[in-house]
Amino acid sequence: MFTAQRRAVAAALLTACLLAPAATGCAPGDGAPAAARARHTAATPAGQEGYTLPRPTGPHPTGRDTLHLVDPSRRDPWVPSAGAREVLVSLLYPARRGHGADGERAAYLSPREAELLVEGQKLTKLVTARQVAAFRTSARTGARPAPGRHPLVVLSPGFTLHRATLSVLAEELASHGYVVALLDHAHESFGTDFPRRSGSGTRTLTCAACDRVEQAPDDAGEKKVLARAARNRAADISFVVDELTGGTPHATGPRHRDYAPLIDTRRIGAAGHSLGGNAAAVAAGTDRRIRAAADLDGTFFAPVPRAGTGRPLLLLGTEDGHTPRAEDTTWLRQWHHQRGWKRWLTVTGTGHLSFTDLPVLGARLGVTDPTAPLSGERSRRITTGYVTAFFDHHLRALPRPLLDAPTPTNPEVTFHRP
Repeated sequence: MFTAQRRAVAAALLTACLLAPAATGCAPGDGAPAAARARHTAATPAGQEGYTLPRPTGPHPTGRDTLHLVDPSRRDPWVPSAGAREVLVSLLYPARRGHGADGERAAYLSPREAELLVEGQKLTKLVTARQVAAFRTSARTGARPAPGRHPLVVLSPGFTLHRATLSVLAEELASHGYVVALLDHAHESFGTDFPRRSGSGTRTLTCAACDRVEQAPDDAGEKKVLARAARNRAADISFVVDELTGGTPHATGPRHRDYAPLIDTRRIGAAGHSLGGNAAAVAAGTDRRIRAAADLDGTFFAPVPRAGTGRPLLLLGTEDGHTPRAEDTTWLRQWHHQRGWKRWLTVTGTGHLSFTDLPVLGARLGVTDPTAPLSGERSRRITTGYVTAFFDHHLRALPRPLLDAPTPTNPEVTFHRP
C-alpha cells in the first residue's frame, strides 16, 4: 500500500481515538501504527450527555437544511446496480436573527453513522455510538435565511470521512455570509444515512469505494482508483452547483424552500480535505463557474485540468506531508503548473486530520494526539481563518493581508514559494 494511503489509514484510526471518551484509554486497533495513539489530558465531565461545536466568529447565526440530490445523467461509479449517482448535502446559510435562529441545534452524526464510524476503527470496546452521536452543531434547523444573494462554497470531505467532519469550517463560512454546500458522496464514507428514493425512511450507504482501493493490484492501481474518485467528486460538485442555482429539480424528499435566490452565481468556490481538496481543484478546472479552490492536505491523484490552472488555488497542509521537500511531490508539480494566484502554506504541529473537526472534538473530550500537538482551538482558528480569508479575497474582492505573508499572530504557518 503506497505511503499516502497508509497515512490515510493511520488518520482514520486516529479519528476514532480522538472520539474516544477521556475516561478510558485509547489504544490503536490491531495492526495500527504508533502514530494512532492518543493521550488523555482531562476526564470527561460526569453526567455530560453532549457537546456543541464552537460558536463561529461571523456576525450571522447559521441555519442548516439537508438535501438529497440524484443525478439521472450518471450511474454510481462504485455500485452500478444502485442506479443514478446520489449526493447528500448539508446546506448551511446565514440566518435571520429571531426567525428560527434559536431553534434546535442540528445533530452532528446519527446513531447509526456514529456506530459505523466506531466499528470501522475497531474501537467498539472503547467508545459508544451514543457518545459520538451526542455532539451537536452550532447551526439551527428551520432557521429563516438572511436576505440577499450570497457567495456559494462547496465542501468535499476526506476519503472515508462523513461530511460532518467539515462542519466547523462550513459553519464559520456561513456565519460570514456564505451559503455552504457540504457534501457526502455516495458509497465513499464508512457510513452515511441516505433517504430512500421512495421518500420513506433511510438506508445507510457504506464505503464500496474503499473496497475498490483495497482490491487494486499495486500502488499505481490504487492511485488510479483515487484519481477516478477525485474526478467523480468534481462532477458531483458541478452537479450540486447546477441543482442549487437552478431550482433543485432533482432533489427528493421534503423541500423547505428553493435556495437559488440566495446564491450569487458569479461568486462560487470549492474546497475540501484530502481527496475532497483534490476534487475541489479539479472542479475549478472543469467548471468555469468555480472561481477559486482550496485544498486542505490533499494529494493530487488527479491533476488539475489546464483550464483550472489560472484559477486561484490555496494549498494548506502539514509540514510532514506537504512541504516542497516532502515525499508527496504532487503539490510541487501542481504548484509549477498553476498560472494564477496561488499560496502554499504548511502548519507546524499538525497531522492529516488537523484541518477537520476532529481535533476540536478531541479537545471537547480532553484528548490530544502527541503526533499532532497543535491544539484543537489553534487548528480550528488557522484553518477557518485562512480559508475564509481566501474566499473573502477571491469571491468578494476584499483585501486580506493574512494571505500575503507570515504574521506574528500565526507563527505556526509557513509560506512556501519554491
